[in-house]
Amino acid sequence: MYWEKLSHDEITSQIDAALGNNMSYKTKKILGVPASYLDEEQFYDDAPFLEDSPFLKTLIANPNHIGCHTLNEDSEPFFKGTQKIEVELVKLCAEEILGGEQDAQDGYVAPGGTEANIQALWIYRNYFIKEHNANIDEIAVVYSEDSHYSMPKGANILNVSSIVLKVDDSTRMILESDLKHRITQARDEGVKYFILVMNMSTTMFGSVDDIVRVTDYFENNNLNYKAHIDGAFGGFIYPFTNDKSSYTFQNERISSFTLDGHKMLQTPYGTGIFIIRKGFMEFALTEEASYVQGKDYTICGSRSGANAISIWMILKTHGSDGLKVKMRNLSDKSKALCKKFDKIGVEYYHNPHINIITIRGKYISPQLAKKYSLVPDVHSKTPNWYKIVVMDHVKQGVLDNFIIDLKSSLTTD
Repeated sequence: MYWEKLSHDEITSQIDAALGNNMSYKTKKILGVPASYLDEEQFYDDAPFLEDSPFLKTLIANPNHIGCHTLNEDSEPFFKGTQKIEVELVKLCAEEILGGEQDAQDGYVAPGGTEANIQALWIYRNYFIKEHNANIDEIAVVYSEDSHYSMPKGANILNVSSIVLKVDDSTRMILESDLKHRITQARDEGVKYFILVMNMSTTMFGSVDDIVRVTDYFENNNLNYKAHIDGAFGGFIYPFTNDKSSYTFQNERISSFTLDGHKMLQTPYGTGIFIIRKGFMEFALTEEASYVQGKDYTICGSRSGANAISIWMILKTHGSDGLKVKMRNLSDKSKALCKKFDKIGVEYYHNPHINIITIRGKYISPQLAKKYSLVPDVHSKTPNWYKIVVMDHVKQGVLDNFIIDLKSSLTTD
């Protein structure tokens, strides 16, 4: 894993060059594009601070990155400069962070991790239908009960069934007995094709599914499946904190990943990333998008090129070495907090490679949860768990005060 760090001037220069290769609504004769630069009454492009703000400059230029630009075909030529940066970004994530082979992956910057997950389900559903003549009721999505809600949402939209696997209450690992039971039951009911979603950090717990054990079951039973990895939270921390991760494209059982920049990278919302092995994006082709050069392969269609620029900027600002230090510092700070919980006898779940700590609800009073904005696992009833996410804005003094208040509340109770 390596990419170089660039200076602010180098980043600005490359983005200016990319914008220079895009069309200009002001200087070129453009009659057929149903868009323009942002409204000048609100977004004026001559503000002096824009000269030193490449992301805002791109946002105002308003490039549309509709389609999937990693495919070996022409995309909309109007925004070829910034599209090229998106291709570079996808390549960096696929090859440097996720260990993919050179030029062996496709992908795009999605409006978020939810769409990226549903994009995977959509592709694999269509793959099984087109390549295996599967009926819709023969396809199911398999995921754990700790998985993100985009999985049941996607299954509902795509009209395929869900197989939800139970997890151990303490380890948050998928129960092997439940895996065997539910897959056997599904096969008895006629399910032949499985879209398996594994978590590289769940949203609530930061738990990482045991992908080797689960895929071993599918392999040993000769089940027809495709594995997608939801790395919306963990994708920009787990590869940097776990040198022995099985969550890479070197694992031939994995076909695709979701990443999400707005969490660990601190990019704007709307910066999800979908990456998949080559040969699969074609199953999401919308033939009817005939007026779009290069067609469309995405759920969202039109999307802001500025979002891709924001992720590329941050990765290049830190470089691989800087990002590794940043993520390991957050992981270390989380481990130090866990040691304090151990000293006062508070039960919690924590994956050592992730910066989420989830505390048993019985230790947290409603007042304490409100004061420190802790997030519960449910809002409609008494929570079983509350989570802390150790992000950049979480200063050590706040964590120390939380421990003091927690100890005080335990003594009072």
